[in-house]
Amino acid sequence: MSLASGTKLGRYEIRSKLGEGGMGEVYRATDHKLNRDVAIKVLPTSLTTNSDRLHRFEQEAQAAGTLNHPNILAVYDVGVHEDAPYVVSELLEGENFRELLSTGSLPARKAIDYATQIARGLAAAHEKNIIHRDLKPDNLFLTKDERVKILDFGLAKLSQPSVEEVGQTDIATRKVHTDPGTVMGTVGYMSPEQVRAVQVDRRSDIFSFGAVLYEMLSGHRAFQRDSAIETLNAILKEEPAEVGDSNDNIPPTLERVVLHCLEKNPDRRFQSATDVVFALESLSGVTSHRSQQTMIGSVSLLKERRHNRERLLWGTVCALLFLLASAFAFKYFFATTNDKPLMKLALATPDKVTFPSNITLSPNGLLVTFVASDPDGKRHLWVRPLDSLRADPLPATEGASSPFWSPDNHFIGYFANRKLFKIEISGGRPQALCEVGESSGGTWNPDGVILFGGTAGLYRISAQGGTPVLATKVSQKEEAHRWPNFLPDGRHFIFLGDAATTEDHHIRVGTLDSQESEILFPAISRIVYAPPGYLLYINQGALVTVPFNPNSLKVTGEISTVAERIAEVGDNHEFDFSVSETGNLAYQSGSFNAQLTWFDRTGKKLGTVGEPVGMVHMTLSPDANSAAAGLVDADGRESDVWIYDFKRGTSSRLTFDANGDGTPLWSPDGTKIVFGSNRQHTGGIDLFEKAASGTGEEKLLLQSNDAKFGTSWSRDGQFLLFENWRQQGKGEVWVTNMSGTPEPKPLLHSTVFNQTQGAFSPDGHFISYTSDESGRTEVYVQRFPVTSDRWPISSGGGFQPTWSANGHELFYLSGDKKMMAVEVKIGKTFESGIPHPLFDVSSLKDLLGNSYAVTADGQRFLMRTSVEADQSTPMTIVLNWTSSLRKK
Repeated sequence: MSLASGTKLGRYEIRSKLGEGGMGEVYRATDHKLNRDVAIKVLPTSLTTNSDRLHRFEQEAQAAGTLNHPNILAVYDVGVHEDAPYVVSELLEGENFRELLSTGSLPARKAIDYATQIARGLAAAHEKNIIHRDLKPDNLFLTKDERVKILDFGLAKLSQPSVEEVGQTDIATRKVHTDPGTVMGTVGYMSPEQVRAVQVDRRSDIFSFGAVLYEMLSGHRAFQRDSAIETLNAILKEEPAEVGDSNDNIPPTLERVVLHCLEKNPDRRFQSATDVVFALESLSGVTSHRSQQTMIGSVSLLKERRHNRERLLWGTVCALLFLLASAFAFKYFFATTNDKPLMKLALATPDKVTFPSNITLSPNGLLVTFVASDPDGKRHLWVRPLDSLRADPLPATEGASSPFWSPDNHFIGYFANRKLFKIEISGGRPQALCEVGESSGGTWNPDGVILFGGTAGLYRISAQGGTPVLATKVSQKEEAHRWPNFLPDGRHFIFLGDAATTEDHHIRVGTLDSQESEILFPAISRIVYAPPGYLLYINQGALVTVPFNPNSLKVTGEISTVAERIAEVGDNHEFDFSVSETGNLAYQSGSFNAQLTWFDRTGKKLGTVGEPVGMVHMTLSPDANSAAAGLVDADGRESDVWIYDFKRGTSSRLTFDANGDGTPLWSPDGTKIVFGSNRQHTGGIDLFEKAASGTGEEKLLLQSNDAKFGTSWSRDGQFLLFENWRQQGKGEVWVTNMSGTPEPKPLLHSTVFNQTQGAFSPDGHFISYTSDESGRTEVYVQRFPVTSDRWPISSGGGFQPTWSANGHELFYLSGDKKMMAVEVKIGKTFESGIPHPLFDVSSLKDLLGNSYAVTADGQRFLMRTSVEADQSTPMTIVLNWTSSLRKK
């Protein structure tokens, strides 16, 4: 059954045919509910009467649907269309391994990388008692970001778990009965057990895996003969030719791994896919790049190492540097004084590169990476050797944030598009390791374990990728664990226990052996360990240090100030400083100040409001004559709400409580302001109301243990939308009535993803909001009261949707920091046009809270910009930073 373009299968619309095979026809389709493209496999009509085919197709859906691993094709949905079943899965861009191997063998390093990913996927399936049974190049896919995906579990068999495994699997085990003597699999990649049509187990997949790896390394099949019968006989009785016969560059240790997979007797093979992963990972040193062994060179020279002339020049330079370094070292280390001199360097960014941040030193102190915008306004990772005047962007790292180094100085981990990536600095494309809920720091130990932050706690994952596992658990008063940093033993780590209230923020220490952690001391900052025994963090805007014993896990001295005015990066107390294991320190000076700035629709700057101040959240009055803002202290915490009067050119304080007040929101008539405060000490943030004139007392509107932030007030004043963040939960859109006793209730909520930033349309019949259900934050429109009708607005990331006063436009910020405008029509139904950019908004201080507001006519934008938006402040590098502490 061929499906024409435009055919609807439930919420999916067919776009085009991608291919077909024995198990079905595959189509590209659009999922209109989640605004994404998917792949749909439909069983051909001619085979729907074949019970065996139907059974195998059903088995594929059931088997693959239970698996959640980055190296296995993700299955989203199943259904039936005109009596034909179909499976909906992720849409892959790239090529399958049959196409990849059509040109010959792969380099050993690439083969090991791909094989490791395949083995990890098999290990995840085997843990669920699922055997693939048809592993071959045709069922392996390489995506554009070099992620290997295992496809087609159509021959998968749910193996009967042993007694001790029954309690360890969360899927229903179902036997697949195969008639005796029935051969299932693909000739050339079958295991001897499959050829004999006897009982198979996980080790059968390991044999097939070995056949695929053999082909990757040699360029030809291990058991290919002139006929199928001869091929099957070779699998049973013959040994494949040595891999080295066709490829002299294969290390003997790698060939032994291949042959160990291809043992005829299952008992003599690797006994688990996990064992295969371990064996392949142990080979990484055998196949390391020459560039990885000469890290002192610049990244640009690493990329050009194949040119003999440049290699000769570099060798000469290195020889001269060695002689100079030797002379310097003699004087440096054998001088009469034991103190190494402190030296400060200003490290400027390349020409036409702006807004540098996330400065991070490699462990050996020779390289620095940072995030910066290129002349086209795209933010990438950049790498610069300290002995070079040149910085180079790392390819395909657009949108990167919060980078961190591998212990061997060869890789950089970073976050982008709600995923954790790693990239090799000597070349290659980024590899996605897993999806993440937020970008709040990572750390990498010598055993290949990565920790990263999250709202439920810290998560751990292998540096090879996989499924994240919770490593710590937030306490009742905390809202997240962020900015982990491994201590020297590679088992213990420090991190920030982030909370809604000031007094509940703490620096904590944890271990990989337990999800429990202990408090070290109160602070609100990213924290790092620095040899030989210091902790570095931010206190009142300054970089400070305190002596720390990593063995006893105790603070052993007093706080000292290292540098003033360290720049804050984005949200969640990330500050721009880094330290190497060799005594080098890097930081970016800045402030917490933001400037209220007017722009027109072209992005032309029209003027400023008031003086630069620390500011997180701002909102414009309905008549556009005033603005309310939540001002912050030196640690970035909201302290009080202030009012800016544009006509009088004055600012005045609206709230005076000693606790934190912020996130103001004007009433439709401009007479009242709703704001959030933690003054009730409930463990959350409660909503209060006060007259915009500043007269009278604050009125408590809503109180609970959740964090609440007002986002929109309906024009008739009857309803208030607010974000509700449950402790250890997801963000939700709630509504309460304002014309009587408040009755708060959830409007849009999920236990899986965040839905926030709700805003009423001018007529009150629709709301715009953001959701990260598709894997990144996008803008949507929904009816109010909520029905099943919903319309996606953005497609490349979207934040802070705002309606024009006349309801003809919807504005939002794109993922690449553009002010976007969409023509809309609201009435009995909703219609929207194609989003188009108005101007670049890279000058925004950050995307925390409300960053902009629009006048009623949609012609002017008030934005919370960085006071340093028009310059690129040099980064400061301090060599031997601890020498200043010894002099105090």
